[in-house]
Amino acid sequence: MTADDANTYDVAAIRRDFPILSRQVNGRPLVYLDNGASAQKPQAVIDAVTRAYALEYANVHRGLHTLSGIATEKYEAVRGKIADFLGAGNENRIIMNSGTTEGINMVAYGWAAPRLRAGDEIILSVMEHHANIVPWHFLRERQGVVLKWVDVDARGELDPQRMLAAIGPKTRLIAVTHMSNVLGTVVDVKAICDGARARGVPVLIDGSQAAVHMPVDMRDIGCDFYAITGHKLYGPSGSGAIYVHEDRMAEMRPFMGGGDMIREVTQETVSYNDPPMKFEAGTPAIVQMIGLGAALDYLTGLGMARVAAHERGLRDYARDRLEGINWLNVQGRSPGKGAIFSLTMNGGAHPHDISTILDQKGVAVRAGHHCAQPLMRHLGVTATARASFGLYNTQEEVDRLVEALELCQELFG
Repeated sequence: MTADDANTYDVAAIRRDFPILSRQVNGRPLVYLDNGASAQKPQAVIDAVTRAYALEYANVHRGLHTLSGIATEKYEAVRGKIADFLGAGNENRIIMNSGTTEGINMVAYGWAAPRLRAGDEIILSVMEHHANIVPWHFLRERQGVVLKWVDVDARGELDPQRMLAAIGPKTRLIAVTHMSNVLGTVVDVKAICDGARARGVPVLIDGSQAAVHMPVDMRDIGCDFYAITGHKLYGPSGSGAIYVHEDRMAEMRPFMGGGDMIREVTQETVSYNDPPMKFEAGTPAIVQMIGLGAALDYLTGLGMARVAAHERGLRDYARDRLEGINWLNVQGRSPGKGAIFSLTMNGGAHPHDISTILDQKGVAVRAGHHCAQPLMRHLGVTATARASFGLYNTQEEVDRLVEALELCQELFG
């Protein structure tokens, strides 16, 4: 489904591109609302992965034979696709990796660790995913770095000016999500980057959620680092990338050592390859990255602006239906949020119970702290049941979700 020449967003046709959406769960048609954790894969991605393993597999960069040439060409083409998708301007600003977690750890070990000292500060928001918290705790534990936290307001919104007001003389980095994986809150990262740049403070953005739901443009945002993960972008797990501005790239030391990231190795010395290869040690996830390239082709064909418009419609419909239920508590009420809803029942079922009951109705949601325990504490809950929508979801599936939630109310009162 490319829809380039269509004026409407044909969600029925799009759903036919995803084989798993035709299956049943517990005797009912699957309603997959766990896209915030990992998205399903279109047939184009499945075919690309199958073809790469069945007909084109070899190691990349090292061989002169035909299969290695094909694999290398297809693998390296993905770097340009990622650069175009992110509006990076130059594919050499793209380091390919296994996903956002590796990307953020690469910055923590390769850029922050060599230059931060005891007492230096990193500013975080309270709604960060653990992948954008734990690497900085490593620096706190090992080097005495101070973590400064900025809260969200009652609607779950993050005021950019509060982030900027937290900057002090020892601030060395701001690390912030572009979209909360729990609340769906969209952060004005451009405002943060503009203000931080004026103060000489680099900004790292966790783009795991945002990049799949809306157009993003590094040249417009103006950040130093932007991490994405492939499995949320309808691509394979084990694929991803991080955008690194060339000024920061020049300051980074290699995160891992091994093959491909070197120019020459002797018994006495080692010299490194040029960036971004300098930061891509060892045999990469060749087929996974080829699959990610196919996923980005698919998303580009649909058009991210059109995907965003479809999901805004789902968000508005779901918000109207869910907020009309007086025994249900919807966490995070930012008007411009993404189509992510974290739910608890007032005095009712635990989120794990909600998820289990919904599953019996064929509705897949996530339950737990969603790797965001500081935010859970800020909200005063231990867990939520999260329904997160994607480009193939429909209003009818929102209705199915509400019907299943009503069963929870009947059972738990």
